[in-house]
Amino acid sequence: MPEISRFFGIVIKMFFDDHNPPHFHAFYGEDQALIDIRNLAVFAGWLPPRALGLVIEWATLHQQELLDNWHKAEDQEPLVKIEPLK
Repeated sequence: MPEISRFFGIVIKMFFDDHNPPHFHAFYGEDQALIDIRNLAVFAGWLPPRALGLVIEWATLHQQELLDNWHKAEDQEPLVKIEPLK
């Protein structure tokens, strides 16, 4: 599962040829959430509220890049790193 971004202790990853809906995995410590790229909603897992807020802020800024990476992953193409939240 390639890492596409890392910021404030949060790691963002995406699987190749993963199931729908288009999503990414956000890890923070022992916690993990799957976040739908289209509506930026958690559909599985859990993150602490502060970490989730940072992830949603970052994803809002990079939503199109996330969708582009999703399509690359579906086609088994290398994923592009996305700038971290600063």
